[in-house]
Amino acid sequence: MSHIQYTICRSGTYYYNRRVPKQAIAAYGSFIRHALSSDFEEASAYAERLTSVLDGAWAAKVKIIPVDISFVIHGFKPKSSLLSEMAEEYCCLREIEQKPMRVALSPFFILAGDKDVSRYTREDAKLYVHHLSEKGNKTATIRRRISSPSAIFNYAYSELGLEKRNPFSRLIIRAEGSDRRKRGVFTNAQLKIGYDKALLSGSTVRLAMPILGETGCRLAEIIGMRLDDIDMKQGSIVIRPNLDRRLKTRNSTRTSPLTGYAKLAIERAIQKADGEWLFPQYIKSGKCNATHASNALNKWLKEDFDGLTAHCLRHSMRDRLRSVECPLDMIDQIGGDLRP
Repeated sequence: MSHIQYTICRSGTYYYNRRVPKQAIAAYGSFIRHALSSDFEEASAYAERLTSVLDGAWAAKVKIIPVDISFVIHGFKPKSSLLSEMAEEYCCLREIEQKPMRVALSPFFILAGDKDVSRYTREDAKLYVHHLSEKGNKTATIRRRISSPSAIFNYAYSELGLEKRNPFSRLIIRAEGSDRRKRGVFTNAQLKIGYDKALLSGSTVRLAMPILGETGCRLAEIIGMRLDDIDMKQGSIVIRPNLDRRLKTRNSTRTSPLTGYAKLAIERAIQKADGEWLFPQYIKSGKCNATHASNALNKWLKEDFDGLTAHCLRHSMRDRLRSVECPLDMIDQIGGDLRP
């Protein structure tokens, strides 16, 4: 006996077992029997897929062309619906860096487990939000964190054909936005002081400050830069992905001019480089350790500039561009913020 439509079970193996309609007998014969699997779930998925393909083929108004049943079965892999595997699949398809997704999902797995996506509830999502709040995360951070599992559930439900509400849809975060603080920016005077200190310090990582401040680049874009990306004659740098450092978005690839302090800092950094990387001390085992550079640079900046960080340099550049009425799309292009 078998509870899977169009199958029978013999000696522990499920077989697809179906009578062929009259209009298709010439192409298939009067009966189809084909081994599927000894696993119930896998056999069910194979049978459902094969039924769908055959129903479509047999409904043709023109001459019926036989389907290669063996190819259909061997070419179809039943999709896992574990949240962790759906997340990995989503990241691979979208070419998204998996680390931020893992950071967001790890505490959720601890709270609600890694299970079939159809088994999660609204209460699981609310528990996750409460957990993040209790950990002291700002509401903007919480909103950013829950966007990851929300995207995975949207993808999974679409791929699996589930008519189910995303448990993270329209979640309300208590007092959202009330803890928001305007990110600090460097004044022009502070920038000049910082640039001079960086050039005179003898510290390689501090040389990143003038480069960041005068290009508006992200820290990882500079720390993971190859010397091949620098053209001192033309006075420009190319921001592009490489094997050891990806870019945040696909549209982040761009060319930026090198002028003034940024050019001086690049020249100093090249003198200490290894012939391949601008900051070789942060390239280890095929990985760009931009976080280590950020920690070292921010320690200095916070002490000398009242808590300002390397990321504030990026916002400072945007403010400076706005002050000269630079068009918003050009500001986004300079900073690599244009979206697809």
